[in-house]
Parts: sequence; structure tokens; C-alpha cells
Amino acid sequence: MARAPRPSTPAAPSASSVPAAGGGWQPSELQRQRLAYRRGRAVRSAVTAVLSTLVLLAVLIGAVTSSPGWPRVRETFFSWDKAKDSFPEVAAGLWLNIRVMLICAVVVVLLGLALAILRTLRGPVFFPLRMFAAAYTDLFRGLPLILVLLLLGFGVPALSLAGVSFQPVVVYGGAALVLTYSAYVAEVFRAGIESVHPSQRAAARSLGLSNAQALRYVVLPQAIRRVVPPLLNDFVSLQKDSGLISILGVIDAIRAAQISTATDFNYTPYIVAGFLFVCLTIPLTRLTDWVARRQGWYGTGGGAV
Repeated sequence: MARAPRPSTPAAPSASSVPAAGGGWQPSELQRQRLAYRRGRAVRSAVTAVLSTLVLLAVLIGAVTSSPGWPRVRETFFSWDKAKDSFPEVAAGLWLNIRVMLICAVVVVLLGLALAILRTLRGPVFFPLRMFAAAYTDLFRGLPLILVLLLLGFGVPALSLAGVSFQPVVVYGGAALVLTYSAYVAEVFRAGIESVHPSQRAAARSLGLSNAQALRYVVLPQAIRRVVPPLLNDFVSLQKDSGLISILGVIDAIRAAQISTATDFNYTPYIVAGFLFVCLTIPLTRLTDWVARRQGWYGTGGGAV
């Protein structure tokens, strides 16, 4: 004879929630204690971080200002009057650095992507293209940027090529930045392309797409999305290294600071130029961190700073 089923016992309410009288959800007393404890821990951590930072800054400032040579350093590097006098010229030179960086960034992305595609082409017929791309990246990743600047800035005008103007020296500086950084960006793009699983390309080919279409519509969108954080890091470096074009005589922020310094040997204009570069770099750096966190580059342990 079959046994009658036992009536089911309703589950006990969770310790983290208790149904309210009106039918809505309300946290239990235990859950409210947990939330209050976490808020207290967060506040205590923030206060500890602020206090430890202030103490460290106080120690560093005290050590620097109490040194015997601080009055002379303050007069030579942190003169407020000299900073106000040199700021317009340095800011005007910085605008040239910004323009050079923006133009070079666009060209670097296009050239780097083209080199990465050349290095990932399959088949023996594309061997010369792969060899050229590999030789290009090996050469310009190995040469120091300042050496490339000198070779182009002083070597190309010495050739006296017909139809080549030698007046806009900034063009040679921009070309040196493009040649150097496109080699690094090409390797970043190549890593992104090769990180896409071969099954993606095979699936695209099975649907009737050609190799070029599979690369354009399937592989490259995934590859570019994966390499955005390292690309932004390269652009941060490009923004800083745009100041190296000053060695060719271009009146950028660094060169303007050097000219202002040469009048009285007060180095405050260099501090002004450095401060302006930092003001440009920090927002791009924080953007890089934000994009990296959204894509999970820092994992679960990545902090905001």
C-alpha cells in the first residue's frame, strides 16, 4: 500500500532578510549589523589611509625644507615670480606638443595595425611582407627614440633631396615618434590578433567569409577590444616623449622652458613644463585604469590607485 506523501514544511526565513508587515523585503537585524560593520571598516580604512598619507608627506616636506641647501633650491627651482613670467611661453609650447601627439597617435595606430596584419598573414607568398614587418619592428624597437630623432632631424636635411622642404623641423620629430611607436603598437596589435582563438576564424570561413572578411569582421573587433588598455599606456608614453622633439630646435614646452632658463639660470620653467605635462598625463592614465578595470585586466584584487 502506497504511503501518503508528507506535507512540505515551509522554509525558514533567511537570516539576512525578514518579510515586512506590508509584504516588502526588510533586512534582518543580523544583516543590518553586518552592513554597519562593513561601513565602519570602510570609514576606518579611509581615515587610516588619509592620516598615513599626511604623516608621510609631513615627514618628507620636513626633511626637504630642513636641509641646508633648501633656501637656494627654493629660489632656483620654485620661484613663483619666474613661474608666472615663463608660463605663457611654456603653455604655448605645450600646445605644439599636444598637436604633435594627437597627429602622431592617429598615424601610429594606422601604421601599427597595418604592420600587425602583415605579420599575421599566412602562406609562403606573404613571406616578404612578414619579413619586412618583422625587420621594421625589430629595428625601431631596438633604436633609442632620441637617436631616431637625431638621425631624421639632421640626417634627412643633409641628403638635400629634391622637392623635400627642410624648414618644418617638427615634421621630422613627428616622423621619428611615428616610426618608433608604430613598432611597439604593432606588437600590441599582433598580440591581440593572435589571442583570438583559431576557431573564430574557422567558423567565419565555414560561413562563407573570405580570409580578409574574417579578419575584418571577426578577428580584428575582438583583438582591438582586448588591447585597448596597453594601447592607452603607449599613448601616455607618446604624450610624454613628444617633448623630446625639442632637441631638434622646435619651440615646444621643453624648449620654451630652456630658453627662459637661459636668461637667468633659474630652473623654475622646467618645473612649470613638468607640471603641465603631468596635468595632461594623469587624466589619460586614470582613463587607462578605468578601461582596464572594466575589461577585467586588474582582476578582483585591483585597486583604484
